Amino acid sequence: MSIAENPGLRERKRLATRKAIQSAVLRLATEKGLEGVTVEEISRRADISPRTFFNYFVSKEAAIVGDGPELIESAELESFIQGGGGDIFDAVGDLMAEAADRASEDRDTLLLRRALHKQHPHLFALRMAGMRQFEDELTAVIARRLAHDDPSLARDQAALTSRARLITLVAIGTLRHAWSCWADEENGESLAKRVRDSFDQLDHLLVAAAAR
Repeated sequence: MSIAENPGLRERKRLATRKAIQSAVLRLATEKGLEGVTVEEISRRADISPRTFFNYFVSKEAAIVGDGPELIESAELESFIQGGGGDIFDAVGDLMAEAADRASEDRDTLLLRRALHKQHPHLFALRMAGMRQFEDELTAVIARRLAHDDPSLARDQAALTSRARLITLVAIGTLRHAWSCWADEENGESLAKRVRDSFDQLDHLLVAAAAR
């Protein structure tokens, strides 16, 4: 296989282009205002064609909203589903840290995005819609893990879904805690590490509560 055909190289180039587009639109929208920015300007700033822009995003608003966390079919995801017991939140924390590592962006970009979301509530609403989709995906994955750990639970679909949803909402709250801390702190720590730290704090809280 030639270097040009290397899937790893293609994926890195794809991610680099995606990040260049998002950086361009965030900076232009900050400089000129959202309404004053065109796809042509964004494309010039990112050094791509408008056609390439639309290969990545359906609109400038979608590029500003950015990429939320995502669960990718992987050995780690399959290992989580087949976990066979153990602390569920610790395992979910590993999944969230992996997702954060893939979606991680520099702090300056994050602050620009946060400011634009505050200025334009419809952008924040789009971001939340993406998070709800991620919550649904995570709930489904957690339900598969719970059913694997306790086959009897799989026979009560309502109970299984309810428990998976509860775990998901706790995990999303912990993820938001990590994201908020990472955005507000300037210590060079990666988002993935901050996610892991937040889930460690959750674990300590649960252990302390169980000991009472």
